[in-house]
Amino acid sequence: MSCKEVSDKNPLGHALASENPLIKTVMDHLKEHEVQIRYTQIDRRNDSIVFTDFDFQVDAENYFYPASTAKFPAAVATLEKLNEIDSLDLNTRFYVEGDSVETTFAKCISEIFAVSDNAANNRLVEFLGQDDLNRRMLRRGVSPIRIAHRLSAPNADDVTTKPLVIYLNDSTTAVTESIINTPAKPLQLKHLKKGRAFYADDSLQMGPFDFSLKNYYPIQAQSALLKRTIFPEAFPKEERFNLSQTQRDFLLEAMHTLPLQLGYDPEEFYDSYVKFFMFGDSTDPMPNHIKIYNKVGYAYGTLTDCAYIQDTQNQVDFMIVATILVNSDGIFNDDAYEYDEVGIPFLAQLGRELYQYELQRKR
Repeated sequence: MSCKEVSDKNPLGHALASENPLIKTVMDHLKEHEVQIRYTQIDRRNDSIVFTDFDFQVDAENYFYPASTAKFPAAVATLEKLNEIDSLDLNTRFYVEGDSVETTFAKCISEIFAVSDNAANNRLVEFLGQDDLNRRMLRRGVSPIRIAHRLSAPNADDVTTKPLVIYLNDSTTAVTESIINTPAKPLQLKHLKKGRAFYADDSLQMGPFDFSLKNYYPIQAQSALLKRTIFPEAFPKEERFNLSQTQRDFLLEAMHTLPLQLGYDPEEFYDSYVKFFMFGDSTDPMPNHIKIYNKVGYAYGTLTDCAYIQDTQNQVDFMIVATILVNSDGIFNDDAYEYDEVGIPFLAQLGRELYQYELQRKR
């Protein structure tokens, strides 16, 4: 059997068998990295979109910490809720009670995708509440999912949301009611306890770190949300999010916009700052003909990227959702993770390997 036939049957397996050291370093120590990958081919037949998924170690029972990828569901759920309230829209100004920052829903969503802003995400969680966010995802077939807490915030897992002060016009404000959400129950999954020690309140605690009350957003759910966002027409009406065309255009624009285009300092926030696949291990400008619509997450030594990659010059598009753990000392919360040395280079090279395959793939 020729190499081409092997890669056609399992192109993801072929990419992971690469001798490139950026891939090989991880594949030679697979168990410690808890890798899960879904690569999705996209074909167009008549007027239909056809997805073909290739999975590597994808298992919703094997827990990984989703980190900031959980901001993607918050953004989509916010747009849907805005669509149901006549007095609000993307450009409505508001602030969270007790917070001095005035913002808009559009600004929050832009900041979530451009630089993965935690405070912007948490404002949307206050608007939605965890229960409503989860319900909106499950109703559209994005499952399993359990968003239980805010990110990098005091009282992150508070079940009661803070009220929003909303500007109805320049001089009139309204205050929303607090939402009381269901307290999170411990997850019942594998690999919820990780590592050999962790830091809490600046002191080292021996024993594994317990993720059972954390957010849960596995590869299957991330892939499901990405597909419904990029190609809603490929799904029955009840599985499509109720977004206006204006909202959907705004969301897609936000997902691929680079930090420089929003005025961020390109030295600190270079093009691939939150684009791990293909370009994550380089600070060079990304080529104009490649757009990456994505959401990354990185925390607790776990790197995840959920991306739709489009090359407008060569008429190529595909999806990758992947996660990798890079915590060689087995200690959590010590900020000693191999993101730049191992994790991001692996994801970047994986993207390049699959992109090269896609360039040659017959459609």
